[in-house]
Amino acid sequence: MKKSLETIGWREWVALPDLGIPTLKAKIDTGARTSALHAFELDVFEKDDSEWVRFSVHPVQFSTDEVITCEAPVLDRRSVTDSGGHTEERIVIETPLHIGDAVFNAEFTLTARDNMRFRMLMGRTALKGRYLVDSEKSFRFGGSDKSAPAG
Repeated sequence: MKKSLETIGWREWVALPDLGIPTLKAKIDTGARTSALHAFELDVFEKDDSEWVRFSVHPVQFSTDEVITCEAPVLDRRSVTDSGGHTEERIVIETPLHIGDAVFNAEFTLTARDNMRFRMLMGRTALKGRYLVDSEKSFRFGGSDKSAPAG
């Protein structure tokens, strides 16, 4: 018997609590394999005999006023080709992602998204086996374009 998948909209409010990011507007992007998180000022360092990365995030869409500094272990480095055909090597991290009532680990590539509308893309790998995307819907778990859901 096939598992019933939950439906999400083309944009949703998410949280990355282990990174100290309580709310972030994400675009659900079925064209992207891996999820991407806006990051700048990347600094790779050693901690507990492992490679870690410290980076900054502007969590509010269209604003550089708020800055959150994050740290995470480096999971991998991958060559990623963006929608414009440009390839870059990106650091990959894994962290819990909260969307609605669901919590699961997701991989994110770190890249500067200053010129992009959304600070985060949620790609196919994070969606697989969990969600169907309704391109006519937004914010299925609450909130609006300008405000995150309470909670």
